[in-house]
Amino acid sequence: MDHSQMQGMDHSTMDHSQMQGMDHSTIDHAAKPVITPVPPVTQADREAAFPDVHAHHQHGTSIHSYWLLDRLEVSDADDGTALGWEASAWIGGDIQRLWLRSEGEAVDGRIEHGDIEVLYGRSVRAWWDVVAGVRQDVGDGPSRTWGAIGVQGLAPYKFEVAATAYLGQGGRTALRAEAEYDTLLTNRLILQWRAEANAHGKNDPMAGVGAGLSTIEAGARLRYEITRQFAPYIGIEHERAFGNTADFRRNAGHGAGDTRIVAGVRVWF
Repeated sequence: MDHSQMQGMDHSTMDHSQMQGMDHSTIDHAAKPVITPVPPVTQADREAAFPDVHAHHQHGTSIHSYWLLDRLEVSDADDGTALGWEASAWIGGDIQRLWLRSEGEAVDGRIEHGDIEVLYGRSVRAWWDVVAGVRQDVGDGPSRTWGAIGVQGLAPYKFEVAATAYLGQGGRTALRAEAEYDTLLTNRLILQWRAEANAHGKNDPMAGVGAGLSTIEAGARLRYEITRQFAPYIGIEHERAFGNTADFRRNAGHGAGDTRIVAGVRVWF
């Protein structure tokens, strides 16, 4: 039977009784298509799918940079208007970087105390770097040069922490530990908590610091990000000296503790 003739036929008018006894062996059924089996996977196929990657680098080799002026602020100090700063920057790749760090304070245009650090940093795990280099003190006090080694990174719960040990001339040693945490109030309004502690291994009367825990600074700053790169802020900070450092300050006519209202900007690019 030619099945092409049955297309368009009205089957409701067909006499199905005539189909009884029909020899279906004479019907020409269309042959099924022949399916070619998938050939077995060869060693060449495996090598093409999984090429040798030993020569590939896990990390990128391009050079990037990041510049952050975390604090540039004014406050009312005992001796006049104080300008404080804290800045950091890095240049390099994913693993190795050159770090620059600086912080300090100037009063009425004169630097009272500050430092500049140049450090080599190497990533040791995700979000953590080990740094080593030199630190140079600047300001009214004696000019000290220190060797530096430390660690910095992002701790659990997104605390940014840094701890650096310093070794100077004459057997002088020092330790600085910092921690920051951002509380996101809105997409643009952010409350930053900050604390810093400094300790020294021996008395240094010329620099006005004593052995042991010398100072602790703690404060909070509320900033509004006009853009992600530019944010003015206001805040409050308290600093307290301890031990011989407090005695040195009292002898110089200053108090051991000081609370300030600060206003400034935060900029990065």
